[in-house]
Amino acid sequence: MPGASSQLFFFLSAAAIPAMLLLTSSKQMISELVLYLLCAAGYVRAARNAPGQPKQAITVNAFELVGNSIGSGQQVFLGTEDKVYIVDKTENNPTQINGHPAWAAEWSASSQQTRPMDVITNSFCAGGSVLGNGTWLNVGGNQAVTYGGDAAMSQLGGAPYDDPDGRQSMLNPCDGGNCDWFLAAPMTTRRWYPTLETLQDGSVIIAGGCMYGGYVNDAAQNNPTYEFFPSRGQPVLSPILQNTLPINLYPLLWLLPSGKLFVQSGWKTVLLDMDQNMETPLQDMPDAVRVYPASAGSTMLPLTPDNNYTASIMFCGGSNISTEQWTQNWDIPHWPASSSCVQITPDQSPNYVELDALPEGRTMGNLILLPDGRVLCLNGAKTGTAGYGNTTFTIGQSYADQPQLTPLVYDPKAPATKRWSLDGLSSSSIPRMYHSTATLLPDGSVFVAGSNPNSDVNTTAPYPTEYRIEQFYPSYYNQRRPEPQGLPNQLSYGGSYFNVSLTLADLFGNVDSIQTANVIVMRTGFSTHTMNMGMRSVQLQSSYTGNSDGSAVLHVNQLPPNAAIMPPGPALLFVVVNGIPSVGIQVMCGSGNIEKQSMMPAQNLPTSNIDSQQAAGQKQISGTSFLVHSARNWLVFMMKYVGAVSAILLF
Repeated sequence: MPGASSQLFFFLSAAAIPAMLLLTSSKQMISELVLYLLCAAGYVRAARNAPGQPKQAITVNAFELVGNSIGSGQQVFLGTEDKVYIVDKTENNPTQINGHPAWAAEWSASSQQTRPMDVITNSFCAGGSVLGNGTWLNVGGNQAVTYGGDAAMSQLGGAPYDDPDGRQSMLNPCDGGNCDWFLAAPMTTRRWYPTLETLQDGSVIIAGGCMYGGYVNDAAQNNPTYEFFPSRGQPVLSPILQNTLPINLYPLLWLLPSGKLFVQSGWKTVLLDMDQNMETPLQDMPDAVRVYPASAGSTMLPLTPDNNYTASIMFCGGSNISTEQWTQNWDIPHWPASSSCVQITPDQSPNYVELDALPEGRTMGNLILLPDGRVLCLNGAKTGTAGYGNTTFTIGQSYADQPQLTPLVYDPKAPATKRWSLDGLSSSSIPRMYHSTATLLPDGSVFVAGSNPNSDVNTTAPYPTEYRIEQFYPSYYNQRRPEPQGLPNQLSYGGSYFNVSLTLADLFGNVDSIQTANVIVMRTGFSTHTMNMGMRSVQLQSSYTGNSDGSAVLHVNQLPPNAAIMPPGPALLFVVVNGIPSVGIQVMCGSGNIEKQSMMPAQNLPTSNIDSQQAAGQKQISGTSFLVHSARNWLVFMMKYVGAVSAILLF
């Protein structure tokens, strides 16, 4: 039964019925209103397979504290619709598990509670991605350490942390609170700062890294190779990773629709043909270094029918530091970060083009794709770089200073020179410096964690070890969300289209809204070191039918028959109406297995059409009529699923 607040809502709302009687003599319309009130008050529950409404944020375009991360959020990813997984380095966190500090955790979006997890090995500066079967892979990391990050006596474990050398850890996410990390067979070589990308068959490429770590790489410990998981044999030598020392750690990788791999390292860029092991040079990166530790924000922009699913990759910020300057004997924290933004469309052109610059220079600024097509930039600093050390010029141990507390939003559809906006955006009170992270959540908000430019836990440093979690709520967050019905649990590559039903309320009272509605599939990625490895957004091809009652149907194609556009594995599916996304649901792209995916021709979609009666006189329904139309939609659900017909007749 509903609580007192719901009862009060019902009885207050029922006072509207006399007013309705003045406006109409239709018993059916009043009956529908009563049923609407019953549903809204909680006396009757509609049974429907559709995403609902998120909790309301206190303020949109703002941050809210939502919990404690247990381990500082150096790496985070969304594992289920409710669970975010947090991975830290080996350090002396206060929470214990199995006799040592907890270096991993699971955070629940619904309860805002966190439980410790046992990640076993030292995952410091590891990489990660999700396999085609939904298992997450955490690769590499640092050697075993003791207090203060010093090397341990044994790389097999032992006091005080019992943290073996970093290797391949795996996780099958769950909502039952009973899943944990387990070890896979270790890689053939050590990799600190590797990058991962999921491929067309659901396997993962693992590229780059070094043997023992440091601010930048050097020839004595360089690992200029790539390999695959599951293994395809010995690692393969990569010329770009050989030739971009010392700034070749965490190379930037994207699988392109052509099936080739875009690789950016140091100032160099190539296209890698993984079948032939051949690299084709592209233009050198202009303006600034983008890879770690310059740490620019980067993302592949949305792939849509309008751009023919052509990939464009965007880079913003970083540091314009020459190759010979990448040492630790000068005042790094006060070097101004770059404000440059550039874009490349590597399947079409080898050249970069300039984009609107950031309003201010920024290093370590995450770029997060939003379901409405915009890009959120948050975290980072105005000066310095990623990394930490013990020198006379560091800020505590931080190689960066002057935190960037205010987010930005980039709209790729806005006119040039007007794409970045700070309008209405509130600042965070928490500096998010080195080892900060962010990831999109199903409700369209953004999870923000981390910041720890320290060799071990230090809560009194100028930029302390940070355990507070925030959510950022974009401008659309408190809007009434579409509640689409007919969403699938799995998407194939090509094949039969599916139908998504939207009510008049979902269309905000105007059936014409169906003309710009779309369905978006998003991988939220593995967030670490200013990257979200594997993050991408794909709009599905669709047409529509508008009905005479103001409702409508989207006819939606499956994924394009090319797994390089959206690799197999879990993703979020959103329906966006008037720029307002539904709450995302998790779907499986492809077969759910690590294997060559089946490709089918895409079925032809029906011709888009809006019923002529609706077009003639019922397009815009507002006020009382809009409420009644909303009630009528509730009535349909009650009659179909709850058997409410008798209640209506009695009324």
